[in-house]
Formats: sequence, structure tokens, C-alpha cells
Amino acid sequence: MGEVRVKAKLTNAIDEALVRRGMLKPEQVRSYEADALVDTGAVRVALPVQVVQRLGLTVRGQRVAEYADGRKDIVDVTEPLIIEIEGRDTLEEALVLGDEVLIGQTVLEKLDLFVDCVNRRLIPNPAHPDQPVSKVK
Repeated sequence: MGEVRVKAKLTNAIDEALVRRGMLKPEQVRSYEADALVDTGAVRVALPVQVVQRLGLTVRGQRVAEYADGRKDIVDVTEPLIIEIEGRDTLEEALVLGDEVLIGQTVLEKLDLFVDCVNRRLIPNPAHPDQPVSKVK
């Protein structure tokens, strides 16, 4: 399978909440347009420290990250951010690591997107083409 990359808009969720409460102007919301790597072997979202800083995200804790080669490392975890891909958005915290934006399984599941390996792109779940559907059972 080749690399799958997508345009992802990342937005500081706290900034968005402050706008809704009238405490911040919409033009002050921090966001970042990323050419993100979709990694079906990764569970979580990973952001480089530079992107975390640009979005103004606060580190809210730490987690153990296990890499594909079996190494483990303690990494920072951010407060939630909004991730928008293909017109669908979700709220997610991110691991702070690596040198590129990485989209893992949880975002794909929340957004109800499938990986089209042949065409190296994401597509909406054919059963729910108009909007994401979340399984609750």
C-alpha cells in the first residue's frame, strides 16, 4: 500500500469555545492546514511540537507511546483540538511526537472515513456518504 495523505485543518478547540462564548474574536482562532499522513497502524493523532505551539495547545498530561519497532517512550498529550478532514470534523487530543501530522484510527472511526488503498485517499463510509455515523454498541 502506498502512502495516503490528506489535507487536514487543525483548530484550537478552546479558541473555538471562547468564540462561541463571545470571549474571543473569530479571527483570533488559531488553526493550521496540514498535509497529514494517514497511518492505519497508529491509533492516535500525533503532532510535531512546532504544530502544537502554533495552535497554542496546552499539554495536559503524558502517555506511553509504543512505536512500530516496539520501542516505548513517554510523550506529552495535548488538550483537545478540532480535526477537519473531507468536510467532517471531530474533537481529539494528540500525542506530541514526530516531525509530521499523523492521523490514526480513532479519527478515521469518528469521521466514518475509509482508506481507499488503490487510489491512496480517504473516502466516506459508503453506508453513510452524507455524514459520519458513530457506532454506540
